Amino acid sequence: MPAAGASGLSAAPPQAASSMPAPGPQAATPAPAAPNAEAPKTAAIKPDPAAGEAKFGTVCVACHGAGGNSGTPANPKLSQQHPEYIVKQLEEFKAGRRQNPIMQGFAAQLTDQDMRNIAAYLGAQQAKPGFAKDKELVTLGEKIYRGGIQNREAPACAGCHSPNGAGIPSQYPRLAGQHADYVASQLVAFRDGIRKNSPQMAAIAAKLNDREIRAVADYVAGLR
Repeated sequence: MPAAGASGLSAAPPQAASSMPAPGPQAATPAPAAPNAEAPKTAAIKPDPAAGEAKFGTVCVACHGAGGNSGTPANPKLSQQHPEYIVKQLEEFKAGRRQNPIMQGFAAQLTDQDMRNIAAYLGAQQAKPGFAKDKELVTLGEKIYRGGIQNREAPACAGCHSPNGAGIPSQYPRLAGQHADYVASQLVAFRDGIRKNSPQMAAIAAKLNDREIRAVADYVAGLR
């Protein structure tokens, strides 16, 4: 521009015994299946937000600000971001699926536990609000964000990132209040094939021109 209840089935009634004689000896009852040999051997990683705060303070704070509230327009705000999204991006930086020499260097220093700790810490921080700056652009940005561009089959950003920019945990990132400069740079990177770790976003950004990208980015900055 970012569910389990009880079954409704009742037990089947017992079948009536057959009046016909059995044709022969009953087959032996099969032995119970052996336990699944492929079951996970280790428990899921439990995040430690306190350890995440300590690691963030030594590795990330210089660029992303205290509590993830970056004051530099080129560096994204990370506060209140969905932990699953942060972990995914760090993993992809580390693996080289998302290209950024600076972030790849930092991510290479992190273990899986570090990533989950940092993500848990940032997800619990309160994001500071941002502001739209261009009245003309923000009107166009709102139109695209809420309604898309129908004649180019560009979907509304709100469909995935929610009307208020809160995103959807585990699926789509929070955008509300994000720096307009950063959002615009990422949309251009998706459109131009520089950022390749989301084919869905690349396909959407390919439908937007420079002015439309700036407009959406400015509108997103003011969402709250």
